[in-house]
Amino acid sequence: MTAGGAVTAGGAVTARVREEFRRIHGHPPEGVWAAPGRVNLIGEHTDYNDGFALPMALPRTTLLAARRRGDGLLRVHSAQGDGRVAEFAVDGLAPGAAGGWARYPAGVVWALRERGLPVGGADLHVDSTVPAGAGLSSSAALECAVAVAYDELYGLRLERTELARVAQYAENAFAGVPCGVMDQMASLCCAEGSALHLDSRGPSVRQVPFDLTGHGLSLLVLDTRVKHDLADGAYAALRAGCERAARLLGLPALRDLGERGLAGALAELPGELVPLVRHVVTENARVGRAVDVLTAGEPEALGPLLTAGHASLRDDYRVSCPETDLAVDAAVAAGALGARMTGGGFGGSVIALVPAWRAESVGRAVSEAFAAAGFVRPAVLDAVPSAGARRIA
Repeated sequence: MTAGGAVTAGGAVTARVREEFRRIHGHPPEGVWAAPGRVNLIGEHTDYNDGFALPMALPRTTLLAARRRGDGLLRVHSAQGDGRVAEFAVDGLAPGAAGGWARYPAGVVWALRERGLPVGGADLHVDSTVPAGAGLSSSAALECAVAVAYDELYGLRLERTELARVAQYAENAFAGVPCGVMDQMASLCCAEGSALHLDSRGPSVRQVPFDLTGHGLSLLVLDTRVKHDLADGAYAALRAGCERAARLLGLPALRDLGERGLAGALAELPGELVPLVRHVVTENARVGRAVDVLTAGEPEALGPLLTAGHASLRDDYRVSCPETDLAVDAAVAAGALGARMTGGGFGGSVIALVPAWRAESVGRAVSEAFAAAGFVRPAVLDAVPSAGARRIA
């Protein structure tokens, strides 16, 4: 098992990123910023329905060393890339101008300029420990690292919620992924030791204490290593279905339908929309119950809500897969209090809430179940609620 704290942005890592920046770009950076990946405890596919979610930031971060340029060029390099520096003229940025991972930092710069903000070029070097394609929001971590760096470098002084909207717009309109705002809000606004209660309509947030250690608990992240690409159309189809259902029901968004009105509303909808609406409404309710149990100091009661949320994602929303289903079933059978897939789905990771003394055995049981099924061995990480995006050097 890999401890989450082993990958935080310590002094040696920061120094390495600064030195790599100097080697690649020929001069020192003006600063180094970090933005975390996230796991979502509960509240999946609710954010683009103006709903509620309860994410927390991970210790795994994207580090960004940056320095302003005066010639209008954006030059970006990634330690996880192919070694090349991608270069763009800032005033020529437009959707489709960048591909691959570079479309995320380029998209943030474009989105800031689309808002009329006075930003120019920069040299950027990225080094990330957030696994790509694992459902842990590696793209949002990259976007948010660029957003906080540009905010400081160019003196923008934007609120964190506004930066999250900028990063979301970059992913929607520039990268072509129709995501909600939850990932960016988590990366920018989470606090150490807390989960983030997000109301996507505002958006507005509040911190909810999530003390795992004090209650003898661990939160495992089980990376199934099944990669997903939310730009492939399936995610967009789900969002379009939810928006169509809201229009048919005469609602601004599915967030405005509560559990009391659910049965009547489902009777009015075409059959293909029924499971989507049922998931969104019941998932919003599960977020409310999760906040209640954490506020009451009973984090162990989160377990059954996780498992119920997975069943809804599997049976109603249909975004699970054999690997995530097996990880949930094996974890619960081995003594987890609850487990569910986290992220957009179609692969990615599962979270499992376990008594701390059972963490090793639960991780081992999931690995053994994967081996027996002929699946690739999962990565098992221990997650703790961590801080959001910030300058570290």
